[in-house]
Amino acid sequence: MSWLANKTIVLTGASHGIGRALADALAMQGANLVLNARSKPPLKEAKKTLEAGYKIKVAVVDGDAATARVARACVEQAETLGGFAGIIHAAGVLHPGPHLWELDEKQYDDVTHASCKASWQLARAAYPALMRQKDGGLYVLFGSGAASIAMPGIGLYCAAKAFEEHLMRQLAAETDAVTCFVYQPGKVETRMQQQAREATGGGGEAVRATFTPWHERGELLSAQASAVWLARLLQEDPRPWHGHIVRVGQV
Repeated sequence: MSWLANKTIVLTGASHGIGRALADALAMQGANLVLNARSKPPLKEAKKTLEAGYKIKVAVVDGDAATARVARACVEQAETLGGFAGIIHAAGVLHPGPHLWELDEKQYDDVTHASCKASWQLARAAYPALMRQKDGGLYVLFGSGAASIAMPGIGLYCAAKAFEEHLMRQLAAETDAVTCFVYQPGKVETRMQQQAREATGGGGEAVRATFTPWHERGELLSAQASAVWLARLLQEDPRPWHGHIVRVGQV
């Protein structure tokens, strides 16, 4: 039996892309789900499809997980469903193209809230409950190779992902009661990739020159392939990955 069976997982970024594909992959293993994203209609559609197809329990919390209210609501819904076991924070915003000084305040908030503030708010809301779990809890943060590079046009995203990776290390150092690791999903054909291939602004040319060849050479994974890989990793006890950065296809 999968480690995920009959457990409840909070999944952010669940309305599209890897997050939506991951909802299917987790449901296939018998996990109940609390789906979060900013837009409610696609979450309601996902809930309907998942409950009919996999006979699991699904709750929906729409809104920005960077706010304390939404982060707490995700945890409360998971506890209501029963068997709250962890969070997978798949949400992210790229805003490709502009140099750092060209970004406006809303764009800055979009990127940093999705990766930085939301990852902290979710930990803040969930860790007290997860640390009480008999079998331990789980917190998976979505990372990126961008965390270790500097590239014009995605500089804020690079910095935000570096923050997220170091937040994982801090959480892992502070307690072993919650298994915390970063999952790097690889180069995946998502809305972010499409946005990068159409990037404008001071760094737009550099971004397009990097992202477009991956698409032209057929190097991009499908969202489903990357999601299934993580779900399979979680079939077994996830504790060996505590404090690590795990890359798609690594094991």
